[in-house]
Amino acid sequence: MNSIQAAIATDPNTPFTLGEYKLEKPRADEVLVRIVASGICHTDIAVKEQSVHLPLPMVLGHEGSGIVEMVGDAVDHLVVGDHVVLSGDSCGSCHKCQHGLPSYCDEFVERNLTGCRVDGTSPLSAEGELVRGRFVGQSSFATHSIVPGRAAIKVDKQYPLELLGPLGCGLTTGVGTVMNALRPSAGSKIVIFGAGTVGLAAVMGAVLSGCQQIVVVDPVSARRDMAMSLGATHALPANDAALVDELLSLTHGGADFSVECSGVPAAVNAAVMCLARPGWCAQVGATPARTILPLDMDHVGFGRGIKGVVMGDSNPQTFVPYLAALHAQGKLPYDRFVKFYDFSDINQAISESKSGEVIKPILRMPT
Repeated sequence: MNSIQAAIATDPNTPFTLGEYKLEKPRADEVLVRIVASGICHTDIAVKEQSVHLPLPMVLGHEGSGIVEMVGDAVDHLVVGDHVVLSGDSCGSCHKCQHGLPSYCDEFVERNLTGCRVDGTSPLSAEGELVRGRFVGQSSFATHSIVPGRAAIKVDKQYPLELLGPLGCGLTTGVGTVMNALRPSAGSKIVIFGAGTVGLAAVMGAVLSGCQQIVVVDPVSARRDMAMSLGATHALPANDAALVDELLSLTHGGADFSVECSGVPAAVNAAVMCLARPGWCAQVGATPARTILPLDMDHVGFGRGIKGVVMGDSNPQTFVPYLAALHAQGKLPYDRFVKFYDFSDINQAISESKSGEVIKPILRMPT
């Protein structure tokens, strides 16, 4: 077993703690990846703070990018030295996996949210005791990870590897929600609630889709400005009591589509109420646990609906390389809202993300 460094979340009130851990060799269907960088996602923070209730202690992180250092005998699409972006685990054999929707895998919870393999083991340990080190197939807040082959996505070595991790979650989720789940036709009107990484990715997805009107709602002026610079046509603050009326007026009767990225219950309601007929809302943001929201069926019943979307209804093995190519072509300039941090500064990075000072923090791992 190899000794690695990882950051562990122990409880909501204790900062991430860096420590030394033992990492197993990869099994037949796994690969060993040296993590070059890992984005920090809102979900990592939500799990740490237990607004999303998953078992702790656990090594979190699920926007990793790195270099393959060892390959299991059953993995045939990767070799040592390949550059990879990491995404979630899936079984590969259920109906959803077979139809290109691995984020709806029948075993999604067991494979991604327990911090362990489906057999209850973990590749990570400390002093002989199991440490949960398989969060979303990777636990990338670490210098190395053992990941299932299906979670490692090969990318061209010409791309800047330290920048690519967020493609595995935030960018796939935002762009994919628009392009794969909603599929707006050119000239459509769309409202996007929340201008974090996912919301801004949705803005870029709407631009790529040819949407005529792209309205962003966010309480932070700097994020609204960023959205405008990326192609939004309008940006509104979120704390206006007359927000829905303003959106209906601005869109001349309602939007064709909306994307709710904040998880704020009031925003979920607004995202449905601002729709025209017909109209679809994609619910992406993680609402607080056990949120129950009544729907005005007089409104919904007239051709409007809401659907939950996970990972942008995407197949990461094909969608991540597509996004990397878009970035290389200058069509997905998410590097404009990225800030890099040393791995040892993980708690500072999370603090600045929570305050809204930074949109997408990325941790650089020590070489």
